[in-house]
Amino acid sequence: MFRTLIKTPAVSSLRYTTTAAAARSTVAARTSFVRFYSEEAKKSTEEEQPAEEKDELTLLKEQLDAEKKKSSEFKDRYLRSVADFRNLQDSTSREITKSKELALKKFAKDLLETADTFEIALKTLQQEEHSTTEKKVGEIDELVEGVTLTQKLFLQTLKRHGLEKIECIGEKFDPNVHEATFEVPQPDKEAGTVFFEQQPGYYLNGRVLRPSKVGVVKGE
Repeated sequence: MFRTLIKTPAVSSLRYTTTAAAARSTVAARTSFVRFYSEEAKKSTEEEQPAEEKDELTLLKEQLDAEKKKSSEFKDRYLRSVADFRNLQDSTSREITKSKELALKKFAKDLLETADTFEIALKTLQQEEHSTTEKKVGEIDELVEGVTLTQKLFLQTLKRHGLEKIECIGEKFDPNVHEATFEVPQPDKEAGTVFFEQQPGYYLNGRVLRPSKVGVVKGE
């Protein structure tokens, strides 16, 4: 009996010690697991963060490449547009020069008819040693007629090319088409009207190329 009483506390103490050790072991294991999990989570976070940053950098790089591509395409279109515009300028300049040359050629060709008429008119005056006065008067009349016809032909040629004479005699003075060189009172004419043409004026395609120099009736 006494021995039993003596041994019982020892067994109880041993059980307590075993239980305490197991508890400490469990706590240590849990602590170790928590620490291991925290370290693993930290490592995972550290590994995932560069990946996210890497993805963002890749996205920015792709955007930069796309913008560079757009800029290159825009530059290419700009250079092509400049080249096309310069080609158009050159082509237009050549066409204008060609048109001017053709217009000048046609005008010069038409003037040849007037030159021919002048030559015919001058040939009517033949210098003869024994020509009579009556014959000379007839030659002068023919010359006047020839010059008149030549002038008419010349004015028709100018008109075909847009150059037309300004009619001013008897017209009201207009400073846009007339240039008054002098004024003279004319009792039988209305003041401010043109009564004398000193130099004819001309229109070119409906616009005044040169105003007429005229004499104007002076008012009282």
